[in-house]
Amino acid sequence: MKTQFIPQSFTVPHALKTDSFYFRVLEDSLAAFDYEAVMTSLEKLTSIFGPDTTWPNKNMTLNDNIASLKVHKQEFKSREAFAYSVFNQTNDRCLGCVYIDPSQSSHYDCEVYLWVRSDSAMLDQQLYTVVLDWLKQDWPFTNIAFPGREITWHEWTEQLNRN
Repeated sequence: MKTQFIPQSFTVPHALKTDSFYFRVLEDSLAAFDYEAVMTSLEKLTSIFGPDTTWPNKNMTLNDNIASLKVHKQEFKSREAFAYSVFNQTNDRCLGCVYIDPSQSSHYDCEVYLWVRSDSAMLDQQLYTVVLDWLKQDWPFTNIAFPGREITWHEWTEQLNRN
């Protein structure tokens, strides 16, 4: 039987607005914004999800992206995982994304990945701080993993092999 990721009683936030960012549920209606951010940041993104990642593919089309965002939307709706598009405050430019997934490691409640587009790299640490504070204050997690950021990929792989 699959373990419940978050309590049914928890109301999942659909947005977050800060002084610098506006988070929205990552869904297919945002595909053009997301696709532009992804495709201009391909090199940077290859390191975000681990050494064996195949995403993003340099040959990815807008239609491929739409299909992927539909999956994220369905995961959100079914409370299996939560992905957010990160926009600027005027809500007209995608700066990156945040992904909150069930942890593959028994030592953590969730694993979180985030990225900012290459031309906004100076916002990376600020986004990380906002996400960490948000997860600690507003989500039902006590042990949060940031593979590739707080935990090296080598350490993460070793931890998963020990599960």
